[in-house]
Amino acid sequence: MQVINKLIQKLGKDGYTLDPSLSKLDIFIILTGKFFAVLRGFYLKIWLKKSAGLIFLGRRTRIKHCNKIRLGKTVTIGDNVEINALSKKGIQMGNNVSVHRNTIIECTGVIRELGEGLQIGNNVGIAQNCFIQVRGNVSIGSNVMFGPGVSIFSENHGFEKTDVPMIEQLTMRKGVVIEDDVWLGTRCVILDGVTIGRGSIVAAGAIVNASVPPYSIVAGVPAKVIKSRLGQPDINH
Repeated sequence: MQVINKLIQKLGKDGYTLDPSLSKLDIFIILTGKFFAVLRGFYLKIWLKKSAGLIFLGRRTRIKHCNKIRLGKTVTIGDNVEINALSKKGIQMGNNVSVHRNTIIECTGVIRELGEGLQIGNNVGIAQNCFIQVRGNVSIGSNVMFGPGVSIFSENHGFEKTDVPMIEQLTMRKGVVIEDDVWLGTRCVILDGVTIGRGSIVAAGAIVNASVPPYSIVAGVPAKVIKSRLGQPDINH
């Protein structure tokens, strides 16, 4: 087990150690799955614009426009993930990024207006069933945690004219910024034009339609600041 711990740490996960209660059979099953994931990852590397290290690629994963994707070291892409990287700037992921099963990253919806691009920093975990819509630019910092079912939208539709269908009205793309060390709770929604400040926490189920100051905890629909992690009083009172 010590050998495996050292190997994992060498891949970039500093201080990572396996749970000592894992049996030899458990470890064998895990390593077998990782072996086949690495083989699939080697095939994917052929088509990418750039890849700096190992890729662990799940089953039934669909990745389009691989030539617009740049990956850092030790990237994990789970089962049934869909990534469409067609966009002006493409997709860039840093080191130790995990995108778990059933997540969708969609950079362009219609080819008459390409999305801008997606940047993801280091040590980012995107849990199961997340949806990242890249129309305006989406920037995700380092050490960011996504709970299951998180959604990000970087586009909005005009609706001022009642004599024109909303689908035909102008779209607005301000983009979304998630700064470093942010925790996005399960099924929260981040809307276009929002910046989530460094060190903030978004509660499960919150809908965020306005920017969040650094080190804040926000909750509700629409989301409001309920506490500061800096030890200050409730910002709303």
